[in-house]
Amino acid sequence: MEETNFFEKVYEVARLIPYGRVTSYGAIAKYLGAARSARMVGWAMNNSGAKDVPAHRVVNRVGMLTGKQHFDGTNLMQQLLENEGIKVKDNQIQDFQKYFWDPAKELL
Repeated sequence: MEETNFFEKVYEVARLIPYGRVTSYGAIAKYLGAARSARMVGWAMNNSGAKDVPAHRVVNRVGMLTGKQHFDGTNLMQQLLENEGIKVKDNQIQDFQKYFWDPAKELL
């Protein structure tokens, strides 16, 4: 039950990521007061398929598309990001800091 509540909190934050921006698993975990739970945020993203969550906007701390295998198709995560104007090369977001959205700074 506790894991489900954490996942729902992760989904709430992920739904707030603006179009054309990305954040990291760790940034969400830190915002939720669970700084060492980035992996749990990743698990939540892996299970977010039918929950209207923009999981494609959540990447690892250096901008790698580490969750891409959980999307249908070969490059769906990359395509979704590129449709929002985010440049991706070799599974990594280019100019990562330009697109990075930090919930701790944006959600006061």
